[in-house]
Amino acid sequence: MFGDFMGKIQEAQKQMEETKKQLSNIFVDSEVEGGLVKVKADCNLKIINIDISDQLFQNKDKQEIEDLVILAVNKAIEKAKETQEVEMSKVAQGMLPNLGGLFGK
Repeated sequence: MFGDFMGKIQEAQKQMEETKKQLSNIFVDSEVEGGLVKVKADCNLKIINIDISDQLFQNKDKQEIEDLVILAVNKAIEKAKETQEVEMSKVAQGMLPNLGGLFGK
């Protein structure tokens, strides 16, 4: 029975690693100031791209632009975390039926 349990744990670890790889190919976008600052991130919480409109440099000072970039990055990371949690919970839920049999259910 212990060997079965260890096999299930190893299988779960493989599935989690595969899901982490897949999260690198799932992207989220955020924008602030009506799209004047756009950020793209993958669901492993890596920033892929930041786009700042030239128009923003004409109307805002350095501090305002930095604040907007921070806001857009934080929004992108939050979206990526939410997607990451959903995808990881799918893996965990998929494993529960398999592990449940080990405990007499």
